[in-house]
Amino acid sequence: MLPLTINSNDRRPLVEQIVAGIRNQIDGRHLPPSTRLPSIRNFARSYHISRFTVVEAYDRLVAMGYLRARRGAGFYTAPPRAGGAAAAAAPEVRHNDDLVWLIRRLLEAGRDTVLAGGPWLPNEWLDEAGIRQSLNVLARRNGPHLLEYGNPSGYLPLREHLAVLLGELDIPARASQIVLTHGTSGALELVIRRLLKPGDAVLVDDPGYYNLFGNLRSYGVRMIGVPRRADGPDVEMLERLAAVHCPKLYFTQSVMQNPTGSAMSPHVAFRVLRAAGQHDFIIVEDDVFCDLQSMPTPRLAALDRLERVIYARSFSKTLSGSLRVGFIACGQQLAHELVEVKMLTSVTSSQFAERLVYLMLVDGHYRKYLGRLRERLGAARANVIGEFGRIGIELFVEPNDGMFVWGRLPRIGDSLMLARHAAQQGFMLAPGTVFRPGLECSPWMRFNVAVCNDARVLHWLERAAVAEDEFLTGFNG
Repeated sequence: MLPLTINSNDRRPLVEQIVAGIRNQIDGRHLPPSTRLPSIRNFARSYHISRFTVVEAYDRLVAMGYLRARRGAGFYTAPPRAGGAAAAAAPEVRHNDDLVWLIRRLLEAGRDTVLAGGPWLPNEWLDEAGIRQSLNVLARRNGPHLLEYGNPSGYLPLREHLAVLLGELDIPARASQIVLTHGTSGALELVIRRLLKPGDAVLVDDPGYYNLFGNLRSYGVRMIGVPRRADGPDVEMLERLAAVHCPKLYFTQSVMQNPTGSAMSPHVAFRVLRAAGQHDFIIVEDDVFCDLQSMPTPRLAALDRLERVIYARSFSKTLSGSLRVGFIACGQQLAHELVEVKMLTSVTSSQFAERLVYLMLVDGHYRKYLGRLRERLGAARANVIGEFGRIGIELFVEPNDGMFVWGRLPRIGDSLMLARHAAQQGFMLAPGTVFRPGLECSPWMRFNVAVCNDARVLHWLERAAVAEDEFLTGFNG
């Protein structure tokens, strides 16, 4: 094995440098198949790095198919892989494999699994009684709404009410500019189908929404990651990337960003909108967590007046993930075009679910429920932030609203490895690698404060923060 170049001052994590170096040697045939690599201890000693870092790098290479682990004998280069296009496509496939692994574990989790990194609130936090009450009212009403397809644009009274709600955010939209969808994911899917084709470039937050990344990847769209800072995207980087790649769209969340919890400052928002005009791209603003914000702040759609901004939102996070009611607000012509795509792909959305959501929004109960929910979430967030500080978990930012914090344990170089250990013990974490548009590993993790405000989770995380040797021996017990 040739010496590797490992630089502690490099912006890339050490694990990533090791993985890239060994991959290059294998791909360049400097390491033939079945070559034994240095032991973890010897590698760490030679490069003056942690054994834990070497373990993560080797495990990553095993998962990528470059190495094979032999019990009691160490790590060996794997047999030759399929060449050409198959090998070139493998990183994308593997990354979606990690993503699908996370989503499947979240959706199939049993009642005993603690979703510490989950994307939704616990069932007991939601208003099941209110849903049942509105459901009974709707079921007793005469009419064909239980049987018929709905309007392609969606239930008109709900769209009219949404126009009022958007007006409270200073977003100017008539009912005819609003298209109801199957949740926010369905809204983003319509936008992708109408405005993008394979090979197109788009800008995305890095880190950002993993489900969106998987969808874009499946459509063959080129994702260009814009680093996310505490006050929003790195605008200088965004402008440089836009000049080079000529993106068609920029997908972002201006407030309560998933996964970091960060918010775009007014200054950054202004520069993002100016860049969109200068480089001729459209901004897709995902505001799925809107109703969790206590004091509304300006959205990009409000500042732009829906000229270059497409606004997407749903009620899945606060009402019910089962109802799947979302919407898009945009320019009039684009709204017509999105309705045509919707009819071709799904005919229409669920009139029954839309009528049910409408009842819940207009009877006054929903606003009172939201007040209680925000208060409860605020208390949990404050407690989790305090406990994380005590444990030694570093936070990217301390958010004022929302359900997520983005944190890291100091000794963890790749949180995917920690997430796999946690899953074996009944704790579901959300590793940072799935939130990145590329293949880069990440030490960061998304934490759901509603779930992490639980003594079991805090105790487990406190144990995870202990000396690396204990973790290397299996982190059992």
